Amino acid sequence: MMKFIKNFRKDEDGAVTVDWVVLTAAVVGLAVAAYQSIEDGATRLTDNTGAFLDTQDPNQDAPAAGGTTGTTGTTGTTGTTGTTGTTD
Repeated sequence: MMKFIKNFRKDEDGAVTVDWVVLTAAVVGLAVAAYQSIEDGATRLTDNTGAFLDTQDPNQDAPAAGGTTGTTGTTGTTGTTGTTGTTD
């Protein structure tokens, strides 16, 4: 019986298995944390994009090809003519 106990104490196969289990658990934990971080960022980005698109009017005329919107003509809702600005 003493020989069995001495051999059992010297055997390191179980210790190596425990090391691998702990290492694998740590890697899985880090992967879950990374996934959660990425998911939160993607959700926030999607929400912000949706909020921005909700504020856009698809029926509004696009700016001119040159990228400027100020031209001589009617500006705003006041009906002033001959000034530089955008047409509502």
